[in-house]
Amino acid sequence: MEVLAPRGTRDILPDEVGVWRRIEEEARDLLESFGFSEIRTPLFEHTELFVRGIGEATDIVEKEMYTFSDKGGRSLTLRPEGTAPVARAYVEHRMFSFGRVQKLYYIGPMFRYERPQFGRYRQHWQIGGEVLGSDSPSVDAELIFLSSQILKRLGMKDMEIGISSIGCSSCRRDFKTALREYLSRNKQALCGTCIERMERNIMRVLDCKEEGCKAVLQGAPSMLEYLCDDCSRHFEGVRKRLSIMGVDHFIDGHLVRGLDYYTRTVFEISYRIREGKIALVGGGRYDSLIEMLGGPPTPAAGFAMGVDRVVLALGEMRGKDERPSVFVAAVGEGLFDVAFRIAEGIRNGITGISVIIGDEREPLKKQLREASRWGAKLSVIIGPDELRDGSVSIKDMETGDQEKVAMDMVLDRIRRKAKGDEV
Repeated sequence: MEVLAPRGTRDILPDEVGVWRRIEEEARDLLESFGFSEIRTPLFEHTELFVRGIGEATDIVEKEMYTFSDKGGRSLTLRPEGTAPVARAYVEHRMFSFGRVQKLYYIGPMFRYERPQFGRYRQHWQIGGEVLGSDSPSVDAELIFLSSQILKRLGMKDMEIGISSIGCSSCRRDFKTALREYLSRNKQALCGTCIERMERNIMRVLDCKEEGCKAVLQGAPSMLEYLCDDCSRHFEGVRKRLSIMGVDHFIDGHLVRGLDYYTRTVFEISYRIREGKIALVGGGRYDSLIEMLGGPPTPAAGFAMGVDRVVLALGEMRGKDERPSVFVAAVGEGLFDVAFRIAEGIRNGITGISVIIGDEREPLKKQLREASRWGAKLSVIIGPDELRDGSVSIKDMETGDQEKVAMDMVLDRIRRKAKGDEV
């Protein structure tokens, strides 16, 4: 019996990797241009980090974490999200003592045990950015702008950006009371999970995807009606800055995130594809998390982008790596050393080019078929005749045109062709 990948995971094959790399490279380039530095945290953490940080009564902690005991009896969990590990690292390494706002980003896999479905995997990849040490509404707006710019760079248009504020613990108190009164009057229409959430974590009801609950929630009170003066000013500050930045957005008064550490600003960026609307980015402010993990009071905000979902949204762009590639065909045994020197000269002399060497034992026709299978744009052919007169033949694999070039001109000729200066 064959061994398959575990349910909810999959292999990213070579002809798909190109679009993944492009997403990661565009994100990395833009994040670093905004002053972010990369941080890499462990794939697993002490379970307590997520119980304290995300919230014990959240779906993630209750149902979706991959938790296990190690040989020392310690409870460990594969990270289900990236913010709590970054916050833990910030506290552990006393990064708050560096005397400046920290702007950190990460790229890597996360793990959640949930039913695999379209756009949802048990191992999924995220790109995230975190800003720690500032309570300015400019930070919130910049994170929304930045994450939307990554998607725009990838060619995505017509994104839907929903924003809201879930206030602070003070103004949420009155909202929860009003929400509980409203839901109690409509309790018969709620699912069993939401009836349970009413007692344990009532804000989670707002995140229910059941159609009956969604219908009830249409008439529920909005958190925006209960914001205190400070939270209201902060939210207006975010909106004002988004307008200055030219970010089209709408207010979604029932928007919440599935993690308890959020405060004030929350946002979500969605995109419509043939299968329906999918959320690509989510984030917001979490001003209490650092203190909750043992650090000093530290305001913070961040976002996370689901790379798997971005790949789905860019489905028509999925394909092979678009780097120009060259195939070196040596015709005749004993010519591998020459082919190797040519290939190394191209690799070292031209940045971002892929070079493959053929099997010198095979006839030229078979090597050129191999070059086509690799998707090579050019083939450099070296045989006994070329070796005698110190030249090579360069074949354009798209047009079939072929020309002889002096050995010392190969690099210059390929560079010009790779750049598109010549057809």
